Amino acid sequence: MLRADLQELFSASTDIYKTWFEPMSCISEEDDSLILGVPSDFSAIWVQEHYLNLIKERLQLAMGRPISVSLQVDEALCPAEPKPVRREVAAALAPVAAPDPAAVAEQLRIKPSNTFENFVVGEGNAMAHAACMAVASNPGGAYNPLFLYGDTGLGKTHLMHAVAHCVLRNNPAARVAYVTTENFTNEYVQAIKTESLPQFRKRYRSVDVLLVDDVQFLSGKEGIQQEFFHTFNQLFDSHKQIVLSADRSPSEISKLEERLLSRFQWGAAMDIQPPDRETRMAILSHKAAKLKLELPHEIIAFMAERVSRNVRRLEGAFSRVALHVAVTQKPVTDIAAVERLLHDILLEEAQSQLTVELIQQRIVEHYNLRMSDMVSRRRPANIALPRQIAMYLSRVLTSHSLQEIGEAFGGRDHGTVIHACKTVENLMETDESVLRAVELLKTQLGRSRN
Repeated sequence: MLRADLQELFSASTDIYKTWFEPMSCISEEDDSLILGVPSDFSAIWVQEHYLNLIKERLQLAMGRPISVSLQVDEALCPAEPKPVRREVAAALAPVAAPDPAAVAEQLRIKPSNTFENFVVGEGNAMAHAACMAVASNPGGAYNPLFLYGDTGLGKTHLMHAVAHCVLRNNPAARVAYVTTENFTNEYVQAIKTESLPQFRKRYRSVDVLLVDDVQFLSGKEGIQQEFFHTFNQLFDSHKQIVLSADRSPSEISKLEERLLSRFQWGAAMDIQPPDRETRMAILSHKAAKLKLELPHEIIAFMAERVSRNVRRLEGAFSRVALHVAVTQKPVTDIAAVERLLHDILLEEAQSQLTVELIQQRIVEHYNLRMSDMVSRRRPANIALPRQIAMYLSRVLTSHSLQEIGEAFGGRDHGTVIHACKTVENLMETDESVLRAVELLKTQLGRSRN
């Protein structure tokens, strides 16, 4: 039944089914567990990270209850004549026993691989990593709240999941809640509709550790901000740990109530910067070693050099190379082959390399100014607003930090950049001409990448 279910699910991708699922065998079936055999350590690691949750979900959907599934290398397994997963396996399964920390983490939708052990520390994330380690070791005792911020794909969610894993490993009875701001908002709205606000509040105000992702989406939502404010207060007053993340610092989040902003700044705000080349190489080497995949140093160096925007895209490029090796059963030793394999990723990466200087040049041309106006201390309206728009576009279209943007505009500090961004955001809502100008410039800059 499981094999047929997976075959149907991956009917549009026969390579995936044939590579990972067709060779599986059933090694053992107990009242509370199922052990599936796979042909190699590589297969075990890959299926564990990419498909184990899917297998569990499909079994639970079929049986109506959670199923414990583990993987084991079956040395006698012959890929050409795989030992089938018996159809009666599901019927023999019983409900899982009391949940362990891993099971609790799974219920919270926390990725098993997002642990501290799998997080590669570099110069751009060392402080955030250390703060998360401290919080996980002593919830509520240090850095409360802990606020992580940085661009998409730099590891904020990984660190939040790692905190949850560590807390649950140290204390399986700990009450941990991980939620995105979008889901928190949707649950709040649903609770109002169903008149179940007391249950909603009990769920989030009685935890030991609350982790909330993407809090920038609280912007402008007065009702949910008020609800979150009271949830925050109750947890903080009870010395419970709060960890928050956003794509910008607390002070950069527009339309955020002052009282909520002040609370976000009570503890520690940690900036996560894009990884440098050495860190990107370390990430690739770590993943290759974990999968027991041999990649030549020059290929790792090539990928680290060419895929630099964020960790998520870098991991996506690695996964494609690893899958190619698994499907073809041939090692990758040629940079030209990797370049062909990652053609679209490398193209997107090259097209996304906007610089502050390019943005400044486009603003100067649009407003008929001089390049020196971008860095001067003069503040007439015909220069100040274009300069602020240039700062705003530099913030939203590049991965440069506030400090780096400020330096590019005549050595201004990060507070000036934040003020400029907020000014432009407010004007875009009240002045249609400013909105049109900014949207036009965004479109033009987008074309300039191609």
